[in-house]
Amino acid sequence: MKTITLPLTINNEDKEITINSVYCIGYAGRNIEKTMEHIDELEKIGVPRPAEIPTLYPVRRNSLNQTEEIEVLGGESSGEAEIVLIFGDSDDDVYITVGSDHTDRSLETIDINQSKQICDKPLAHKAWKLNDVIDHWDDLILTSQVYIDGHWQDYQMAKIDAIIPLDDIKAFLNKKNISMRNCVIFSGTVPLLEGFKYGSGFKMAFIDNVRNDEIHAEYAITRLDLEA
Repeated sequence: MKTITLPLTINNEDKEITINSVYCIGYAGRNIEKTMEHIDELEKIGVPRPAEIPTLYPVRRNSLNQTEEIEVLGGESSGEAEIVLIFGDSDDDVYITVGSDHTDRSLETIDINQSKQICDKPLAHKAWKLNDVIDHWDDLILTSQVYIDGHWQDYQMAKIDAIIPLDDIKAFLNKKNISMRNCVIFSGTVPLLEGFKYGSGFKMAFIDNVRNDEIHAEYAITRLDLEA
């Protein structure tokens, strides 16, 4: 298996993490009733119900994108700010950052896993050591905005206590026999404020008010089908 290296900036120091595998965890809401409501909403637009909750989707390694631009086909793809866990070579070599599970929503109605594969997965360069935030995990905040018609519109804003706890994420991965060493896990998102929106840009942030620190990432969404 060919590996890739993921560059990160941690505490103002540059580091490269070897990555063997990438996964997305879907339907990872902590409130089961709200998760089921979300599934019902998706089913109304044609997205099939998942076989299990949460659901694990393997993602191609070369989908990880830190270039501040992704290329898509069609006008129905959108991002979602996610917890991104990055596991290195040892148990102490674990980091957290913000990323976007950018997904083709039209393809999602046909095959969810294919919709995950067709779009790159942008993520930030900056990351935190997991040990630095673990004691106030539920107080971390995810936010995102979408650029539509020349304006940034709020898209998401919530504490990550809306997502299953870290121990449950790890237990789920162990249940699925996933080796977390040298692995990137997109580990869940917070609710949308007003439903899906499609724009030409997406920006996201992880906010740690306890340590007065933030991680930001932004990317342009270029539609290949509109280029001359």
